[in-house]
Amino acid sequence: MADSLGKLMFITLGCAKNEVDTDRMRSRLMAAGYEEVDESVQADCVLINTCSFLASATEESVTATLELAEDVHDGIRNVPIVMCGCVPSRYGDDLPEQLPEVASFVPTQDEENIVERVDAVLDVHRSAPAFVPSTLRTVEAASAYVKISDGCNRFCSFCAIPYIRGRYASRPAEEIIAEVRSLVAGGVREIVLIGQDTGVWGSDFADDTEGPRTLAELLRSVAEAVRPERVWIRVLYLQPEGMTNDLIATIRDTPEVLPYIDIPVQHCSASVLKRMRRSGSADELEKLFERLRNEIPGMVLRSTAMAGFPGETEEEFEELLGFLDRVGFDYTSVFAYSQEDGTLAATLPDQIDEEVKIERAQALTDLAESLGFAATAAHVGERAEVIVDGVEESDGVREVIGHAWFQAPDSDGAVHLDADEATVGDMLTVEFTDSFCYELVGHVVE
Repeated sequence: MADSLGKLMFITLGCAKNEVDTDRMRSRLMAAGYEEVDESVQADCVLINTCSFLASATEESVTATLELAEDVHDGIRNVPIVMCGCVPSRYGDDLPEQLPEVASFVPTQDEENIVERVDAVLDVHRSAPAFVPSTLRTVEAASAYVKISDGCNRFCSFCAIPYIRGRYASRPAEEIIAEVRSLVAGGVREIVLIGQDTGVWGSDFADDTEGPRTLAELLRSVAEAVRPERVWIRVLYLQPEGMTNDLIATIRDTPEVLPYIDIPVQHCSASVLKRMRRSGSADELEKLFERLRNEIPGMVLRSTAMAGFPGETEEEFEELLGFLDRVGFDYTSVFAYSQEDGTLAATLPDQIDEEVKIERAQALTDLAESLGFAATAAHVGERAEVIVDGVEESDGVREVIGHAWFQAPDSDGAVHLDADEATVGDMLTVEFTDSFCYELVGHVVE
């Protein structure tokens, strides 16, 4: 890029939502005349998009920033650092004094002005702002995340997201559909809809809003938008209350929408859920998951469980273990409770000792892996479509990696294929011949 205004390196920490935010900033900056590079020694500026969901994530973000600054001080290159995302959103007022190594802090709500912020850091002056199409993305993979909302109104007692990302805000349907069409036109074969709480999408729209106003209606519109291309649609981060009759029927009856549901329950004990400022009980949740499996053939379920929430008794923990064993999720992410500053749970009495939290989290993980490995092995002998995600060659050996419809990209394991001619984005019919942990081995039959 001969007329580049400068070379930028991007570092993304945290979840898929951050990946989308980085991609949007990247697309704006590339359209505005900047160039992307892969190494800090080549860059005129480094952008690090941070996570602050947990204290450990904040620590990782700050450590990565300081390590980058130390590399600069070691004489590699004097590269200004722009810190974006959740850490500036959560700790913005205190950061300039605590991190003088950072040239600029860009909270999530200011990321749409990233061109102006980087221009200021690099002393770039332009007579007029660069035009950047709102749906421009730089995705080159076979799967693409699409944010349908930001923020959260739930205020679970353990979670800082509402304080970081603000109140829930649904993204307009026309923007979502336009982005989906652009991604599919660029070769994307799977659309993954994400948000802090996808099930309540549209609930904040005005009464006179035209077009889709519920997640079920949005899913049907997205499915219509991708036709006639063969594209998978997956939705993540639902809450139990979001599973309406219409949504269940839409997942069941819309071919493009995968029968894969991610519902983070966190716990099953009614008393623990109440302290978490969540609703439900083990009985209610079990009935929900039983209904989903009965009404949606082949239903695959992912969830999240938290160990060691303040006041969790041994009986409540055993209740959670029994619940997970009975439901038998295909995939379960396990977390030990983290005492987050500014959250209600951080002030609750009866905080659990770290050793106990770790022991309980390990017991949950052992059970989750046992169930998940068995669920993966159950697919051996089946045939299903697999999307090719990557092709690697090392020492003359070519390895093709993909994922099946029952595996969310970057989360649930992969399929190792014996394809010779496959390229990224191919959709192949595969027979699964073996499994190990969450991974599958597949033979291409078509």
